[in-house]
Amino acid sequence: MIGIVDYGVGNLFSLTCALRSLEVEVTVSREPETLQKADSLILPGVGAFAGAMEKLKASGLDQIVTEQAKAGVPLLGICLGMQLLFAESLEFGRHPGLNLLPGQVVPMEGRLPQGLKTPHMGWNRLHLEKQDSRLLAQSKEGDFVYFVHSYFAQGCGAALAATTDYGIPITAAVEQDNLFGCQFHPEKSGPAGLRILSSFGRLTERKMVCDSLSCH
Repeated sequence: MIGIVDYGVGNLFSLTCALRSLEVEVTVSREPETLQKADSLILPGVGAFAGAMEKLKASGLDQIVTEQAKAGVPLLGICLGMQLLFAESLEFGRHPGLNLLPGQVVPMEGRLPQGLKTPHMGWNRLHLEKQDSRLLAQSKEGDFVYFVHSYFAQGCGAALAATTDYGIPITAAVEQDNLFGCQFHPEKSGPAGLRILSSFGRLTERKMVCDSLSCH
Protein backbone atom coordinates (compact mmCIF):
# COMPACT_ATOMS: atom_id res chain seq x y z
CA MET A 1 0.00 0.00 0.00
CA ILE A 2 1.17 3.52 -0.84
CA GLY A 3 0.52 6.12 1.85
CA ILE A 4 0.02 9.71 0.69
CA VAL A 5 1.08 12.11 3.44
CA ASP A 6 -1.77 14.55 4.10
CA TYR A 7 -0.30 17.55 5.91
CA GLY A 8 -2.66 20.14 4.43
CA VAL A 9 -0.52 21.03 1.40
CA GLY A 10 -0.99 19.15 -1.86
CA ASN A 11 -3.17 18.13 -4.75
CA LEU A 12 -4.39 14.90 -3.20
CA PHE A 13 -7.44 14.16 -5.34
CA SER A 14 -5.78 13.97 -8.77
CA LEU A 15 -2.82 12.04 -7.35
CA THR A 16 -5.10 9.51 -5.68
CA CYS A 17 -7.17 9.13 -8.85
CA ALA A 18 -4.05 8.59 -10.98
CA LEU A 19 -2.75 5.86 -8.66
CA ARG A 20 -6.12 4.12 -8.45
CA SER A 21 -6.37 4.15 -12.25
CA LEU A 22 -3.22 2.00 -12.14
CA GLU A 23 -4.98 -0.34 -9.67
CA VAL A 24 -2.47 0.62 -6.98
CA GLU A 25 -3.68 0.35 -3.39
CA VAL A 26 -3.42 3.81 -1.86
CA THR A 27 -4.50 5.62 1.30
CA VAL A 28 -4.42 9.33 2.15
CA SER A 29 -3.71 9.90 5.82
CA ARG A 30 -2.29 12.21 8.43
CA GLU A 31 -2.29 9.48 11.07
CA PRO A 32 1.26 8.41 12.01
CA GLU A 33 0.20 4.81 12.71
CA THR A 34 -1.35 4.46 9.25
CA LEU A 35 1.66 5.96 7.47
CA GLN A 36 4.07 3.78 9.44
CA LYS A 37 2.27 0.70 8.12
CA ALA A 38 2.46 1.84 4.49
CA ASP A 39 4.89 0.02 2.18
CA SER A 40 5.89 3.32 0.56
CA LEU A 41 5.10 7.01 0.96
CA ILE A 42 4.36 9.93 -1.33
CA LEU A 43 4.96 13.48 -0.09
CA PRO A 44 2.98 15.89 -2.29
CA GLY A 45 3.08 19.66 -2.05
CA VAL A 46 2.06 22.97 -3.57
CA GLY A 47 2.74 26.49 -2.31
CA ALA A 48 5.66 27.99 -0.39
CA PHE A 49 8.51 25.98 1.13
CA ALA A 50 8.51 27.60 4.59
CA GLY A 51 4.75 27.26 5.06
CA ALA A 52 4.81 23.63 3.98
CA MET A 53 7.65 22.79 6.39
CA GLU A 54 5.73 24.54 9.17
CA LYS A 55 2.64 22.43 8.55
CA LEU A 56 4.69 19.25 8.27
CA LYS A 57 6.37 19.95 11.61
CA ALA A 58 3.17 21.10 13.32
CA SER A 59 1.54 17.78 12.44
CA GLY A 60 4.61 15.81 13.57
CA LEU A 61 4.66 14.15 10.15
CA ASP A 62 8.17 15.46 9.43
CA GLN A 63 9.47 12.90 11.94
CA ILE A 64 7.39 10.09 10.43
CA VAL A 65 8.61 10.86 6.91
CA THR A 66 12.23 11.10 8.05
CA GLU A 67 12.08 7.92 10.16
CA GLN A 68 10.45 5.88 7.41
CA ALA A 69 12.89 7.18 4.79
CA LYS A 70 15.88 6.30 6.94
CA ALA A 71 14.36 2.85 7.55
CA GLY A 72 14.47 2.18 3.80
CA VAL A 73 10.80 2.78 2.94
CA PRO A 74 10.46 4.06 -0.67
CA LEU A 75 9.59 7.76 -0.57
CA LEU A 76 8.51 9.89 -3.54
CA GLY A 77 8.35 13.67 -3.26
CA ILE A 78 6.30 15.54 -5.88
CA CYS A 79 6.84 19.21 -6.81
CA LEU A 80 7.18 21.10 -3.50
CA GLY A 81 7.20 17.69 -1.80
CA MET A 82 10.42 16.91 -3.68
CA GLN A 83 11.95 20.24 -2.66
CA LEU A 84 11.25 19.49 1.01
CA LEU A 85 13.58 16.47 0.79
CA PHE A 86 16.63 18.73 0.36
CA ALA A 87 18.81 20.39 2.95
CA GLU A 88 17.44 23.90 2.52
CA SER A 89 15.53 26.35 0.36
CA LEU A 90 16.26 29.98 -0.48
CA GLU A 91 12.59 30.78 -1.09
CA PHE A 92 11.88 34.08 0.72
CA GLY A 93 14.87 33.67 3.02
CA ARG A 94 16.80 30.58 4.06
CA HIS A 95 14.76 27.67 5.39
CA PRO A 96 15.89 24.16 6.45
CA GLY A 97 14.32 21.16 4.75
CA LEU A 98 14.20 17.49 5.73
CA ASN A 99 17.87 17.10 4.70
CA LEU A 100 17.35 13.64 3.20
CA LEU A 101 18.97 14.51 -0.14
CA PRO A 102 22.03 16.62 -1.01
CA GLY A 103 21.29 19.94 -2.64
CA GLN A 104 19.68 23.32 -2.24
CA VAL A 105 16.44 24.76 -3.62
CA VAL A 106 17.07 28.05 -5.41
CA PRO A 107 14.98 30.60 -7.33
CA MET A 108 14.81 30.55 -11.11
CA GLU A 109 14.66 34.33 -11.19
CA GLY A 110 18.10 35.74 -11.88
CA ARG A 111 19.33 32.42 -13.26
CA LEU A 112 17.21 32.10 -16.40
CA PRO A 113 18.08 33.81 -19.70
CA GLN A 114 16.32 37.11 -20.25
CA GLY A 115 12.78 36.77 -21.56
CA LEU A 116 11.89 33.47 -19.86
CA LYS A 117 9.05 33.85 -17.39
CA THR A 118 8.59 32.45 -13.91
CA PRO A 119 6.82 30.41 -12.81
CA HIS A 120 7.94 27.77 -15.28
CA MET A 121 4.54 26.43 -16.29
CA GLY A 122 3.69 23.89 -18.95
CA TRP A 123 4.93 20.81 -20.77
CA ASN A 124 8.66 20.19 -21.11
CA ARG A 125 10.80 17.29 -22.26
CA LEU A 126 12.63 14.99 -19.86
CA HIS A 127 16.33 14.36 -20.41
CA LEU A 128 17.32 11.15 -18.65
CA GLU A 129 20.55 11.44 -16.67
CA LYS A 130 20.56 8.20 -14.62
CA GLN A 131 20.49 5.23 -16.97
CA ASP A 132 19.73 2.71 -14.21
CA SER A 133 16.92 4.77 -12.67
CA ARG A 134 14.16 2.65 -11.20
CA LEU A 135 11.66 5.51 -11.04
CA LEU A 136 12.20 6.29 -14.74
CA ALA A 137 12.55 2.68 -15.86
CA GLN A 138 9.50 2.99 -18.13
CA SER A 139 10.30 6.53 -19.30
CA LYS A 140 11.81 7.52 -22.63
CA GLU A 141 14.21 10.31 -23.51
CA GLY A 142 12.13 13.31 -24.53
CA ASP A 143 8.92 12.34 -22.72
CA PHE A 144 6.79 15.42 -22.04
CA VAL A 145 5.75 16.10 -18.43
CA TYR A 146 3.93 18.99 -16.77
CA PHE A 147 5.72 21.59 -14.59
CA VAL A 148 4.48 24.43 -12.37
CA HIS A 149 7.27 25.97 -10.26
CA SER A 150 9.49 28.99 -9.67
CA TYR A 151 12.24 27.23 -7.70
CA PHE A 152 14.41 24.23 -8.46
CA ALA A 153 17.02 22.02 -6.81
CA GLN A 154 20.70 22.31 -7.61
CA GLY A 155 23.81 20.56 -6.33
CA CYS A 156 22.07 17.16 -6.29
CA GLY A 157 25.22 15.26 -7.27
CA ALA A 158 24.73 11.58 -8.01
CA ALA A 159 21.04 11.85 -7.03
CA LEU A 160 20.24 13.67 -10.28
CA ALA A 161 17.99 11.38 -12.38
CA ALA A 162 16.56 13.72 -15.04
CA THR A 163 16.68 17.32 -16.17
CA THR A 164 14.58 19.54 -18.40
CA ASP A 165 15.68 22.51 -20.48
CA TYR A 166 14.20 25.89 -19.59
CA GLY A 167 16.97 28.14 -20.83
CA ILE A 168 19.24 26.32 -18.40
CA PRO A 169 19.23 22.68 -17.22
CA ILE A 170 16.59 22.34 -14.49
CA THR A 171 16.50 19.39 -12.12
CA ALA A 172 13.39 17.41 -13.07
CA ALA A 173 13.82 14.17 -11.08
CA VAL A 174 16.11 12.79 -8.40
CA GLU A 175 16.81 9.31 -7.11
CA GLN A 176 19.06 8.07 -4.33
CA ASP A 177 18.60 4.63 -2.78
CA ASN A 178 14.95 4.56 -1.56
CA LEU A 179 14.42 8.30 -2.10
CA PHE A 180 12.81 9.68 -5.26
CA GLY A 181 11.53 13.04 -6.41
CA CYS A 182 9.74 14.67 -9.36
CA GLN A 183 9.75 18.44 -9.76
CA PHE A 184 6.94 18.00 -12.28
CA HIS A 185 3.49 16.59 -11.55
CA PRO A 186 3.31 12.97 -12.80
CA GLU A 187 -0.39 12.85 -11.95
CA LYS A 188 -0.98 15.67 -14.47
CA SER A 189 1.47 14.41 -17.10
CA GLY A 190 -0.71 12.00 -19.07
CA PRO A 191 0.66 8.58 -20.08
CA ALA A 192 4.28 9.58 -19.36
CA GLY A 193 3.36 10.52 -15.80
CA LEU A 194 1.34 7.36 -15.27
CA ARG A 195 4.35 5.27 -16.32
CA ILE A 196 6.42 6.98 -13.62
CA LEU A 197 3.77 6.38 -10.97
CA SER A 198 3.53 2.78 -12.18
CA SER A 199 7.28 2.36 -11.71
CA PHE A 200 7.00 3.69 -8.16
CA GLY A 201 4.10 1.29 -7.56
CA ARG A 202 6.30 -1.61 -8.69
CA LEU A 203 8.91 -0.59 -6.10
CA THR A 204 6.18 -0.83 -3.49
CA GLU A 205 5.20 -4.30 -4.69
CA ARG A 206 8.82 -5.50 -4.55
CA LYS A 207 9.16 -4.20 -1.00
CA MET A 208 5.96 -6.01 0.03
CA VAL A 209 7.29 -9.30 -1.38
CA CYS A 210 10.66 -8.74 0.27
CA ASP A 211 9.05 -7.99 3.64
CA SER A 212 6.89 -11.11 3.42
CA LEU A 213 10.05 -13.16 2.83
CA SER A 214 11.96 -11.25 5.52
CA CYS A 215 14.77 -10.46 3.07
CA HIS A 216 17.09 -7.47 3.29
